[in-house]
Amino acid sequence: MEVATSTFTRALQRASLYRLLRSGLFVVGPESAGACPGPACYKRHGPLTVTDANLALGRLLPEYFPQIFGPKENEPLDKDCTLQMFKELANEIKLFLQEDISIDEVAMGFIRVANETMCRPIRALTQAKGYDTSRHVLACFGGAGGQHACAIARSLGISTVFVHKYAGILSAYGMALADVVEEAQEPSAETYDPASFDRLDDRLDTMEAKVRNRLRAQGFADSQIKTESFLHLRYEGTDCALMCTADRDSNKTGTRHGDFLASFLKRYMTEFGFTMPERKILVNDVRIRGTGKTEITEDPMLPRSRAPPKAEKTTMVYFEGGYQQTGVYQLNSLSPGDTLRGPVIIMDSLSTILVEPDCVAEITCRGDVKITIGQGLQTKVTTDLDTIQLSIFSHRFMSIAEQMGRVLQRTSISTNIKERLDFSCAIFGPDGGLVSNAPHIPVHLGAMQETVQYQMKAFDGKFSPGDVILSNHPSAGGSHLPDLTVITPVFYRDVPTPVFFVASRGHHADIGGITPGSMPPHSTSLLQEGATFKSFLLVQNGKFREKELTDALMAPGKVPGSSGTRNLTNNISDLKAQIAANQKGSQLVNELIDAYTLEVVQAYMGHIQHNAEIAVREMLKWVGSQIEQRTMKTNANAVDYLDDGSPIKLHVDFDIEKGEAIFDFRGTGYELWGNCNAPRAITLSALIYCLRCIVGHDIPLNQGCLKPVKVIIPEGSLLDPSENAAVVGGNVLTSQRIVDVILTALEICAASQGCMNNITLGTEEWGYYETVAGGSGAGPTWNGRSGVHTHMTNTRITDPEILELRYPVVLDKFSLRPGSGGDGTYVGGDGVVREMTFRAPMILSVLTERRVHAPPGYGDGGDGARGRNTLVRANGRRINLGPKAAISVYAGDKFILETPGGGGFGKPDEKKEAGTMSHVKIDRSMKDPSPRSPRSFTEHGSVFEYRKAQESV
Repeated sequence: MEVATSTFTRALQRASLYRLLRSGLFVVGPESAGACPGPACYKRHGPLTVTDANLALGRLLPEYFPQIFGPKENEPLDKDCTLQMFKELANEIKLFLQEDISIDEVAMGFIRVANETMCRPIRALTQAKGYDTSRHVLACFGGAGGQHACAIARSLGISTVFVHKYAGILSAYGMALADVVEEAQEPSAETYDPASFDRLDDRLDTMEAKVRNRLRAQGFADSQIKTESFLHLRYEGTDCALMCTADRDSNKTGTRHGDFLASFLKRYMTEFGFTMPERKILVNDVRIRGTGKTEITEDPMLPRSRAPPKAEKTTMVYFEGGYQQTGVYQLNSLSPGDTLRGPVIIMDSLSTILVEPDCVAEITCRGDVKITIGQGLQTKVTTDLDTIQLSIFSHRFMSIAEQMGRVLQRTSISTNIKERLDFSCAIFGPDGGLVSNAPHIPVHLGAMQETVQYQMKAFDGKFSPGDVILSNHPSAGGSHLPDLTVITPVFYRDVPTPVFFVASRGHHADIGGITPGSMPPHSTSLLQEGATFKSFLLVQNGKFREKELTDALMAPGKVPGSSGTRNLTNNISDLKAQIAANQKGSQLVNELIDAYTLEVVQAYMGHIQHNAEIAVREMLKWVGSQIEQRTMKTNANAVDYLDDGSPIKLHVDFDIEKGEAIFDFRGTGYELWGNCNAPRAITLSALIYCLRCIVGHDIPLNQGCLKPVKVIIPEGSLLDPSENAAVVGGNVLTSQRIVDVILTALEICAASQGCMNNITLGTEEWGYYETVAGGSGAGPTWNGRSGVHTHMTNTRITDPEILELRYPVVLDKFSLRPGSGGDGTYVGGDGVVREMTFRAPMILSVLTERRVHAPPGYGDGGDGARGRNTLVRANGRRINLGPKAAISVYAGDKFILETPGGGGFGKPDEKKEAGTMSHVKIDRSMKDPSPRSPRSFTEHGSVFEYRKAQESV
C-alpha cells in the first residue's frame, strides 16, 4: 500500500495562516487563498499561506519559478512582501506572548502545524482500512508534496518516500498511460454457498462475454484483454459489503472463477479485526472488469553516470536547528545511482523536493527519487508553554480520539454504530476532565466528563490495569440508557494510578424496556427504559465478564410489561468494539508519552484546557459587551416551552471585565411525569457545545470551556430530575431546546428545529432506530440550512437501499419541506418530509417535539413550521399521532413524518442576501429554489458568522 499526500499538500500549500488567535493557538486553514489571489508572494493582495512560509525559510527559490505573478502576470515571486507580512505577524505574536519570536520561528511554527494537520487525515484513512502507516511507503506527488514529504514521513513513522520524476503532473501523466477499462455490474440476492456457485458462474460468464465484446469493438485483440471477476460480499445482518476478487492462493473449492470466500475473510479480518463464522455470507452484486492493455511501454532504464552529482548552487535554508547550507540540484542533471545526503533541494520544472537533514535521496534506474528517512534533529520539548507545540499537541490528542472512532466503526456490528455513526470517543485527564474529542455527537461529548468523574469517585480512584467500566445511568453522568459508555483507565509504566482515561459512548439499538428500540414515547420511570449500569466492571483484570453482563442486560424483563434486551449478540459485540476502541486510545496515549515524556504530555493537556478557557473568556467579554451596548444591561434572559407547556428558563449574568458568566436555569419547570427530563450532564453538554460554537475558531472542546462559567440548575426540575425519573427524551429532545434557549439569550440566532425526530420500528425480534433532519435557524448574516441535523445530533440517515433490504418497509419519499423555514431578513432552513409504507406488522414509536410550539424566529423573524406526525391506514384513514406515540401498524399502513423548519431572523420586509448587505427579494412560494437564490445557504454559515460580521464593521 502507498499513502499519497497530494490531496492534503496541494490544499494546504494555499491554506491561509490564521493570525495567532487571542487564545494563543497557531492554526493553518481550513480557509484557502486559492489560485487567485493566491499566497501573499503572488503579489495579488493574498493572505499569508504555507507557500509563503516555505518561501520565507528558503525552501522555495524564486529564481526557479516563471515570472507569471503580480497584477499583470509578469513578475517573480515577491519574497519581500512575504517577509514583511511575517514581520507584522511576529510583532502581533510578540505582544500576545510577551516574549521575542523571530520571523523564522513563526514561519517554521506554521510549517510544523501544517505538517501535523496533514498527518491527521493520513492516519485516519489508513487506520480506517486496518493498515499501519509505518509499514508502507509514502508516495508523494503534486508540485508541493515534496516540500513536506520528509517531515510527514518522519511523523508517521514511515522510513521511505517515493517521488516520481513527473510528480508535479502525475495525475495527467497517469491518465495518458492508462489502460482502457470496461466494467459490468449487476445486483444479486444470492447466499455464497455451493448451492449458488453454478448460478454465480453463469452470470459472471455472461457478463464477461459482454465486456470482451465491448473491448473488441474498441480495437483490442483477445491477447490484449484481461478480465477480473468480483463479488460484493457481506455478512448477513450487516451493511458493510466488500468488493472481493477470487483468492489465487486458496486451495479451497469455490466457483469456477475462484475462491471468493477466502478473499472476503482476509479483507474482513484486515479491516475489522474479526470474522463471524456463524453468519451467512450474502452476495450483493456480481461484477466483471475487463482491461484492454495499451501498447505503451515502461519508461526506459537510464544510463548511470560515473561523474559524481554536482550542486548547481548552495543556499541557506531554515530547519529545526536553524539555517544550514543546502545544495541545490536539478533533477534532470542527476543520473541513476546518484546519492544525495540532506539537506538538499532537488529542483524540477514541475515540483520542488526538500531532502531534510539526516535523510538520503537516491535516484532510481528510471529517474525517480527515493528518499530514506532518518530521525533528524529532535527538538526537546519542555513543560513550558510553546504556542507551536500547543497546536501540535491539539492535533495529536484529537487524532487519538479520531483513531478510536475509526476502530469502533470498523469493529462494531450494529447499524446504529457502524452505519449511522451514533457514537463518540474522547480523552480525559487524570482528574477526569475532558481533554480532547473527535468531532462526533455533541450531546455525548460534554456529558462524558461527568461519567468519568463519577467513576473516579465510585471506585475511590482505585483502578487496576486491565479494568474497563461500563455506565449509562443518568445519575452517573449518563445521557439516556441506550447510550452505553465504556471507560478505560490508561496506565503508564511505573505509575501506580491512571495517567489518563479514554472513553467511548455508543447508542445501542436495544437494551430492553417496554418498547422495541428502548426509546419508549410514554415511559414514566427509568425502569421502563431498559438496562441500567452505574459502575459495572465490564472487564476485570483483563477478563471480559460476559455472564454478569448478560444477566444485567436481560434484567429489565423482570419489570412488568418490559423485556430484556432484544439483541444480546449485537450488544455484546458492540461493547467489545468499544473496548477495542479504548484499547487503541490507550496504546496511542502511551506512544505519545514515550515520544514526549509523561510530564510534557500532561503539561500540554493542561495548556490545551487553559487555551480553551482563554478563548471562552474572550468570547464572553465580547458577547457581554455587545448585549450591554444594545440593552444597557449586563444580563440576558430567554424562555422556551416544551410541547406539554413546561418552561425552560435561563438568566445569564456577565462579568465583562473577567470574561465570566453565570447561567441560571431557575424558573425551569418541575420534573416531568413523562420522559423529557434531562440529566444535569445534558445541560452541561448543551452549554459547552454553545460556548464552543460561539467562539467559532478551532479550539478543542474540553473542560476548559466551562471554567469561566457557573451553572445553576434547580434540583428537582426537569433539568436535574430524581434518580429514577424517565429520561429517554431528555437526551434527544430537551437537549435541543436547551441549546435554543442559550443561543436566544445570547442573541446569536433564531431557534432551529428543536428536535431530533426519533423514529423507532420493531418487534420483539428486531428493532430499528433513526433520527431525522430538519431546518436550522437563521442568523443576523445567514439563512438557515435545510434538511440538516442541528446542534446536539450529528448522525447519518440510513441509506434507502439498506433500510428496505433489511427491514419490512418501503421508503416512498424523502425530500425537503418547502416553505417550512421561518420568514425574515434571513430565512430559516426547511424541514424534511419522510414517508414510509410498512410491509408487515410492527410497533411504530414516535418521540418528537415542536409539534405544538413552533421554532421561534428572532428579532421579528417568522417562526418555523411545526412538525407533524401522520399515520395513514391502509383503508385511507388519517391519524395525527401528536408529538409522542407508540402504535401498532400493519402491512399497507403509511407513516408521514414532517419535521420542523428553522426560525427566521429579522423583519421579513428587509430581505438581505446571505453574507452581504445588499437587499434582495425572496419569493416564499418557490417550490424548488435555485442554488443561486437567497434560499441557498452559505458554505460556512454558523453562529460564528455573526461575530465575523460584527468585527468587519
